[in-house]
Amino acid sequence: MKMFSVSHKTAFVVDHCPYMAESCRQQVECDVLTKSRGQGMIPLAPVSKSLWTCAVECSMEYCRILYDVYPLRKLINYIVSDSEFHILNSWRQEDQSTHELMSALAAVGPPNPQEDPECCSVLHGLVAAVESLCKITEYQHEARTTLMDTADRVANRGRIICLTNAKSDTHVRMLEDCVQETILEQNKMAAGSDRLMPIQQCELVLVHIFPQGEDTLVSDRPKKEVSSLLTSEVHSVRAGRHLATKLNILVQQHFDLASTTITNIPMKEEQHANTSANYDVELLHHRDAHLEFFKSGDLHMAGSTSRDSGLKETVTLKWCTPRTNSVGGSELHYCTGAYRISPTDVNSRPSSCLTNFLLNGRSVLLEQPRKSGSKVISHMLSSHGGEIFLHVLNSTRSTLEDPPSISEGCGGRVTDYRITDFGEFMRENRLTPVPESPDTEASGKPPAERAKAQLERYTRYWPMIISQTTIFNMQAVVPLANLIVKESLSEEDLLTCQKTVYNLVDMERKNDPLPISTVGSRGKGPKRDEQYRIMWNELETLVKTHVAGSERHQRVLDCIIACRSKPPEEEERKKRGRKREDKEDKAEKNINKDSEDKSWQESERSWLKGVVERVKEEQGESEVIKDSPDSPEPLNKKPRLEEIQLPEKAKGPVSLLTMWTNRITVANSRKHQEFAGRISSVNNKAELYQHLKDENGMDLHENGKATR
Repeated sequence: MKMFSVSHKTAFVVDHCPYMAESCRQQVECDVLTKSRGQGMIPLAPVSKSLWTCAVECSMEYCRILYDVYPLRKLINYIVSDSEFHILNSWRQEDQSTHELMSALAAVGPPNPQEDPECCSVLHGLVAAVESLCKITEYQHEARTTLMDTADRVANRGRIICLTNAKSDTHVRMLEDCVQETILEQNKMAAGSDRLMPIQQCELVLVHIFPQGEDTLVSDRPKKEVSSLLTSEVHSVRAGRHLATKLNILVQQHFDLASTTITNIPMKEEQHANTSANYDVELLHHRDAHLEFFKSGDLHMAGSTSRDSGLKETVTLKWCTPRTNSVGGSELHYCTGAYRISPTDVNSRPSSCLTNFLLNGRSVLLEQPRKSGSKVISHMLSSHGGEIFLHVLNSTRSTLEDPPSISEGCGGRVTDYRITDFGEFMRENRLTPVPESPDTEASGKPPAERAKAQLERYTRYWPMIISQTTIFNMQAVVPLANLIVKESLSEEDLLTCQKTVYNLVDMERKNDPLPISTVGSRGKGPKRDEQYRIMWNELETLVKTHVAGSERHQRVLDCIIACRSKPPEEEERKKRGRKREDKEDKAEKNINKDSEDKSWQESERSWLKGVVERVKEEQGESEVIKDSPDSPEPLNKKPRLEEIQLPEKAKGPVSLLTMWTNRITVANSRKHQEFAGRISSVNNKAELYQHLKDENGMDLHENGKATR
């Protein structure tokens, strides 16, 4: 279908009733020769414009900007309404110029304050605007002829901008109802005519103008849908510069325009020819001129500057001193686009000087203002055929070069994209042509809708970066991840998912490591229990996104929740696994010591071995001394050094303090009589109350009670 947007046809309706002759009460000083005026000269009194003059000037600025940026295919039909309607131009391309409109407005003249206001109404112009939107333009006729089809294949949309002085909100609603009824009537007439087209969509923009210093009787209202054919919005604006700013913002919204302010433009002063000053000029152009900025994120806005009653944003570009001539100027730089420009204040001296400078065959490079780093030249102003264009220079990778890697995209330094998984994702969601048949129609949704639904299910949870996911890096989760995205699960699929969950529980019981990314984290990353907590949270998030699919999806989620709540014995195993992990960490640290530490440990072991041998030798000497005639008889049998259990023996190398303590213990053990029970003990265990047994070894206790 050949589509025409709402901006293809715009009907301006300007109220020409007597109340529009009222003063806007914004004074304009006419006496500018205050210093050079001689004595006796009477100063000129300030004047003020009428509401009609303000409406005409601002609407002409709207048309001028539109014609500058879009010389073709964007059409305006200007209508004046008083006791009747006056159509000042047609939809033909040759009538689309501000010169034609200004000549027609001069013939109309200002509103007559003496005219009867009861006979005048803006409704005449609104009805004429709806009738005008039903007329076929040259471009619509060309599209219908090219398609060789009916008018139903060409869309007919339009916009009505009404500048008036409304009485109240009720008056505004009456105007909306009138437009709605007129659209319905004209569509009925157009349905049976070859020269008219029914209106498929119409936007009504009502601008209520009131003088300075008065309170508005009409409240602002954002765009709302009156019916399927009509949308309406209301703007209540003071006359004068406030109205000019409002229409400047509206033209940007209606035709997708953007603002660029050229700063630091050197200009010579008229009063002092040898000095120069820097000026700023604001230009309007299509929004695509800032497209590269929006993609790269380097857009430098001059800020949301509040200008009078409107909120406006502009991009700041700095005048670059190296200038080039038009001959070869555009060929020296690789341009990705060229867009027509229109100065916001066309009559100001800086705008006029910049325009004349460019029309004389000069080109100006523009750079992005940066606080640090090298300057980046991103745009160029140049004229072609008497029209000025804003050229977008390639400041990033050229499209003529080799295509960039996927890791060099919007992520910046991010390089760990799931490229392999994305290739598998594309293979699983490949579209194939499906022939039309009764079976496909009876199945419910058409193939295209089923494909969209499948794509939506597969992308509900799909991390793009490897470091942002755990379960998609685990081979054990693959069966569940492939099945959970299905629209419905069979009983076999449910068993497979549950088996996958049980395998993960077994992995956690065995304390198996997980593929947790440690990028950006210090040390070895999170502990093992924290790794499994992250894994279970992500797995639960994945299943929750598909839990509404069927009842079996819910059972998979219930299985995960049940397995996450572990019994106390599992917690004990978890603690033991944590201790074992700490021991493994300590052992790993001991293994990773350098050669100097190893040599020190070997020397320490040899020294400790010598200490032990000396202790044994001293023990032997003491036994020899005991056998001498001067030694007293031993009171009992003394334990040997090998029989004494050292608690630190199993904990690695024995320290010097431990060796000394053991030696003192052995020496002290010889100086007292040994306990009789320990002498007759077996494995350091002595049986108590041996006399309670009879001669046959039978226990004298019965049923837990002693017998006498």
